Amino acid sequence: MKKRVQPHIMCGVGDVAKYVLISGDPKRVEMIAGLFDECSKVAEYRGFITYSGKVGGVGVSASSTGIGCSSAAIVVEELARVGAQVFIRVGTTGALQPEIKMGDIVVATAAVRADGASRCYVPLEFPAVADFEVTVALVEAARKLGEKVHFGPVLTSDAFYGDLENLKVWSAYHVLSVEMESSVIFTLASLKKLKAGTILAVDGNPILGVGKGEFEPGERTGELDKRVQNAIKKEAQIATEAVKMLERSK
Repeated sequence: MKKRVQPHIMCGVGDVAKYVLISGDPKRVEMIAGLFDECSKVAEYRGFITYSGKVGGVGVSASSTGIGCSSAAIVVEELARVGAQVFIRVGTTGALQPEIKMGDIVVATAAVRADGASRCYVPLEFPAVADFEVTVALVEAARKLGEKVHFGPVLTSDAFYGDLENLKVWSAYHVLSVEMESSVIFTLASLKKLKAGTILAVDGNPILGVGKGEFEPGERTGELDKRVQNAIKKEAQIATEAVKMLERSK
């Protein structure tokens, strides 16, 4: 029987590992794959890129999801069809609390479903909750590597250029930060009996007027800020360490 591949990620059974680190940015996926002990590019199509390899003897893959829940849902659906079981989103986020600073790291325990894609699967009453074991592994991996993390609920929104007043409401509810993919990832994982977690590097704080926006060529602001770039590398290291912990705990 000929190998069959998925229509968007262009991967088939045997191309991806049980553990997959997913990130919106294809370039970040390349950076994550560079942390593996060994890896090779499996596929690249329509902005979706996938690498597979090993870390500490454990099979692991890294895939890009693009921006937003609709795109992320496609990737998670197709990765699950070819064997992925544990997903860790390695992304960026805008803080909604004043004590969370640029370059900090957030581990999400759950996500507010302010997106549209997850509503195509289940009603809003269904919770988008991170897997407990994956979340604990991320926190423990961070401690092992000497990194402090904030952990708690995040807001998933479809609109990057959304309503600031709405963000202030969620800030008052003690939601830690806003991002664009975790709610559908958590929802799909729950529905398909998979495991998923999220770790995020803070690239600004829209409540304080600090974050991504227009900038001069060569200016290092938002995600390009050195503090954020360092945090992205740290969160990728934490995620790979968490994979090893999860495999050892089986």
